[in-house]
Amino acid sequence: MISPLLGRPGAVAHEHSPTVAAHYGEPFPEQRRLAEGAGLVDRSDRDVLVVPGADRLSWLHSLTSQHLERLGDASGSEALVLSPQGHVEHHVVLTELAGTTWGDVEPGTGAALVGFLQRMRFMLRVDPELVTAGWALLSLVGPRGDAVLTAAGWPVPAEPYAVTPLPGGGWVRRMPAIGDGTAAVVDLLVPRVELAARADELLAAGAVLAGLDAYEALRVEARRPRAGVDSDHRTIPNELEWLRTAVHLEKGCYRGQETVARVHNLGRPPRRLVLLHLDGMSEALPAAGTPVTSGTREVGRVGTAVRHHEYGFVALALVKQSVTPETPLKVGEATAAIDPDDTPAGLDDTQAAARDRIRAVRSATIHG
Repeated sequence: MISPLLGRPGAVAHEHSPTVAAHYGEPFPEQRRLAEGAGLVDRSDRDVLVVPGADRLSWLHSLTSQHLERLGDASGSEALVLSPQGHVEHHVVLTELAGTTWGDVEPGTGAALVGFLQRMRFMLRVDPELVTAGWALLSLVGPRGDAVLTAAGWPVPAEPYAVTPLPGGGWVRRMPAIGDGTAAVVDLLVPRVELAARADELLAAGAVLAGLDAYEALRVEARRPRAGVDSDHRTIPNELEWLRTAVHLEKGCYRGQETVARVHNLGRPPRRLVLLHLDGMSEALPAAGTPVTSGTREVGRVGTAVRHHEYGFVALALVKQSVTPETPLKVGEATAAIDPDDTPAGLDDTQAAARDRIRAVRSATIHG
């Protein structure tokens, strides 16, 4: 379903999600607006599902990695659906409101998730349904986002994952900030037929349209992964920040739980998520799944790669635990370096060396 916001001036369709805009003609200024002001991002390519029914919370609790039995009304959470071996199959953002649990997931994955949920219903009072055709997600991003909501007369949830209903249907949900931690995020679920009108209310209150590329750049900066892009078929939650945001470590009895608990107790997952700085010798961004190499060895895989308005070419990558900031890395022909903030704790000299390496990568003086 092509978004009506794709018809706005300057809009360029996103390469991988062609129903929404990658940008509106100003890719880097749009990033800065998210980082410093208030930008409205069309994320209506995400799939949306609902789970009504009296047994919904205890049922979802038994199927996912998150503790959901006591999820309160007007609140949200993140959860994972894992394979029996503990590999990530779905990452879902949940919203509990007025007797219905909503979920939003990666574009194109909603039907598979609903199909799985339908197979697991048995005799329980639940009725999962894909409702993407009727509902669309927007995100208001930036430190001035709350001021825009107030000016528009929309509710302003206070805490992360707090939810407030919208008059006429839908809801407002606060999410963890992205970018350097100051770009606040509020997700807005609105009836799809009202998407343009609801967006115009926020634009009239001071928001500016920004494309999905701008959101992705700040998401990468914040190291917030996307399922199926920054993860692969071997990814376990312990390798990503989802162990903190989407997994309840004191909860058992869900599919894949044994792997999560075992690796957590050992304290060393096989890979870790890092931010890579690329030298920018090629104008083309590496595709998700591109190998990260060291000499002749493959030591990781790239997820989301972006052009960041401050950091240049950067990418999220899953790399083996044996990879250190001193390890010479390449992504295709580009020289890469791990961000010093992603080095193991307590390695001051290593972090200093990592910063030197990044400076060299940015000036294209390292050639592997």
